[in-house]
Amino acid sequence: MRFRFASLLAVLAVGFTCTGQAQILIAFGQQSTLEDFSHNLAPRVGSPEHAVDKMLEVANLKPGETLYDLGCGDGRILITAASRYKAKGVGIEISENLARTAAERVKKAGLQSQVKIIHGDFMKTDLSAANVVTLYLATAANDTLRPNLERYLKPMTRVVSYDYPIPGWKPIETSETEGRTNAVHTIYLYQVPTSIINKK
Repeated sequence: MRFRFASLLAVLAVGFTCTGQAQILIAFGQQSTLEDFSHNLAPRVGSPEHAVDKMLEVANLKPGETLYDLGCGDGRILITAASRYKAKGVGIEISENLARTAAERVKKAGLQSQVKIIHGDFMKTDLSAANVVTLYLATAANDTLRPNLERYLKPMTRVVSYDYPIPGWKPIETSETEGRTNAVHTIYLYQVPTSIINKK
């Protein structure tokens, strides 16, 4: 459910004010290179709702923690995290249309003070504020992303990946859930730095 083509670099964010009220900020600028937004790193399907529930359960998400969803699609993981777990959320989505859709869904749910949607490239995003990171990316994309995870994530950050492992990391837990066609899908739970395998 993520499209990886855009002709503009835009930032679409649900921002926070000092009074706790939310504002929607839409800023557009000329993109320097199309290549920045031309990589299809995620499946073009959304995570089923029961899979979202299972991912957040496995993550042991706590109230007040911050969840980053990389390739957030329509924002379903973030909305569930904010409404059910009282967490904060940041979604990074490379498709302008999906970023707008996610922001509209967040606004409709009344969660603007908890959730921020950014139209941008998660490969270029500082992830250091995350307590939990959720992924639904292809294995090759996880491999490409791994150096950023190791660079930015602080100790004890949990990373939950749906369907695809992170090469070079060891999950501390795996769980299974059914997909839309009754196929079995695997959820991988990692933790920094426990899961990081140092290869010499």
